[in-house]
Amino acid sequence: MSGAAGNQSSPGTTEDYSYGSWYIDEPQGGQELQPEGAVPSCQPSVSPGLLHSCLTVVSIVVLLLLVMLERHRQSWLGCGYSRPGLPSPVDFLSADGPWAVPTAVFVVLFSSLCLLLLAEDPLPFLTLATPSNQGPWKMLALLYYPAFYYSLAACATIRHGASHLLGSVLSWAYFGVQVWQRAECPQVPKIYKYYPLLASMPLLLGLGFLSLWYPVQLVRSFSHRTGAGSERLQTSYPEEYLRTLLYLKKLRSSSHTSKRGFLSQAWVCFRHCIYTSQQGFRLPLKLVLSAMLTGTAIYQVALLLLVGVVPTIQKVRAGITTDVSFLLAGFGVVLSEDRQEVVKLVKYYLWALEVCYISALVLSCLLTFLVLTRSLVTHRANLRALYRGAALDLGLLHQSPHSSNQAIFCWMNFSAYQTAFTCLGLLVQQVIFFLMTMALAFLVFMPVLHGRNLLLLRLLASLWPFWLTVVLAVTLQNMAVHWVFLKTHHGRPELTNRGMLYATTFLFFPINVLVGFMVATWKVVLSALYNAVHFSQMDLSLLPPRAATLDPGYHIYCNFLKIEVSQAHPAMIAFCALLLRRKKPQPSSTPQDGLRVGTEEEGMQLLQTNDPVAKGTGPRSRQGRARWGLAYTLLHNPALQAFRKKALSGAQANGIQP
Repeated sequence: MSGAAGNQSSPGTTEDYSYGSWYIDEPQGGQELQPEGAVPSCQPSVSPGLLHSCLTVVSIVVLLLLVMLERHRQSWLGCGYSRPGLPSPVDFLSADGPWAVPTAVFVVLFSSLCLLLLAEDPLPFLTLATPSNQGPWKMLALLYYPAFYYSLAACATIRHGASHLLGSVLSWAYFGVQVWQRAECPQVPKIYKYYPLLASMPLLLGLGFLSLWYPVQLVRSFSHRTGAGSERLQTSYPEEYLRTLLYLKKLRSSSHTSKRGFLSQAWVCFRHCIYTSQQGFRLPLKLVLSAMLTGTAIYQVALLLLVGVVPTIQKVRAGITTDVSFLLAGFGVVLSEDRQEVVKLVKYYLWALEVCYISALVLSCLLTFLVLTRSLVTHRANLRALYRGAALDLGLLHQSPHSSNQAIFCWMNFSAYQTAFTCLGLLVQQVIFFLMTMALAFLVFMPVLHGRNLLLLRLLASLWPFWLTVVLAVTLQNMAVHWVFLKTHHGRPELTNRGMLYATTFLFFPINVLVGFMVATWKVVLSALYNAVHFSQMDLSLLPPRAATLDPGYHIYCNFLKIEVSQAHPAMIAFCALLLRRKKPQPSSTPQDGLRVGTEEEGMQLLQTNDPVAKGTGPRSRQGRARWGLAYTLLHNPALQAFRKKALSGAQANGIQP
């Protein structure tokens, strides 16, 4: 009776019957037992709020210095106009500005907003007492981060050695803080331990590029005094476009003389599908930003979809035990009598589910990237046609070709809307393709490979009378149309045997209703696939032509083209540069073959002025104004071009000196 004796307590001792003492595996001392594989919270050596506050102060100081520098430059150059307030962060409509800096800054800004979705503190310098109420603070952070990176982008628009020095300091400060934070805390316990590190890769790449670009420009500004060499390359686009336009006829005639081989024809077809650069044409800055933001959005959304689902499936597959057989038996599903075989089957099905999910994600990313790359070709074709004065069928564009309040609003929001359309389109494609691949895998491929659970195939086999009837009805009707109801007389097809045609139409009506249901189902599937693939393409309306303007994305794209053509026409900028060059000599600090910042606005004011002194009285000035009037007339009345080509042939007859 040793067991009974062991259960008896000795006299003089008290037993503790509390609930907590029954479990001997609990951690002692109030410590929490972390699950296996859990990532502990990281405690950085320096508070992120303190670092962010210091960067905010530095950004404000740099912005104030840029304001002072810009005012000093305007007073030194003696400009008749001045930009009020803060310097512009990006010259969106300028053809001579650097495109790399705005692109990198927008990628950094969008990556910061993606990291904001899962951040505990939307404003890094402000720790919330109640993390559950983050909605208002996240809305405020949407305004804070653009202001936070404002100075970093504005340092590139002034184009001065001092601004490049300030940009170098600011970019190195941003980049150093981000690298320090990721090196100290590379893992987090949310979603996936390496998700913040992977999501911040575009941000680190953008800041790293800026930390190299600004010092390079600083060295160039010292070596070339005012950076004339770099501006010469940046300001030549309008004149390069004009030269290419004038020599276009000559280039076309020389290209038609040589015969094209198979490889050249394949290359031409490839260029029609995939965007490749062409000499004498550059995409506007807004489209370049949209392309880069689209690539960043694809990466961020794909990363979130990948790390949010795949690690969970892997953990579930690793934790499958023989108890899963009892769980399935409770739902009436018996895969096998052997429990070990049930475990293998469930793990195999989970592995197939993971493969389907990853395959759908890869397919969605590839299709989104190819469609948006193809849209760049459409953008270029539309802009080229509009530059030539053509009237494209772009909804409201042919009704009001001039700028308007709505057009300016759409132009402002084009890049942001394109990014949002890409994110949502990729999510919709992932859902549709995942359901399709899962249905094919579990209902077709796996049953055929293993010879079990042939539910779909058995259902289709049981409906063989229906399929046989449909095939025979469609085949007989097509044969009757080809051999009985349509005959050729004197080289023209004519309808014959109308009585038999009417009888056949009446007899096959019920069967054609069933065929119509199949065709309608196929139409739904095709429409869903087509709209899902082209959802993020704003230059294509998903509605019929009559209702194309009701598509908000297409409507925004049409108005975006209006502003780009009316405000940033390269031929207009080139003519304004020629007029200003004839009016007054350029300063020594300004390149002789380029256009200074803002001179396109001054050129338009010169054309609209009534001052005879400003217009100029020399014959060259009158000749330049006559040429400009001719270009303006042809741009707004393209119907005259056909008559002008018949009357005058060649560029020399037009009075144009190449």
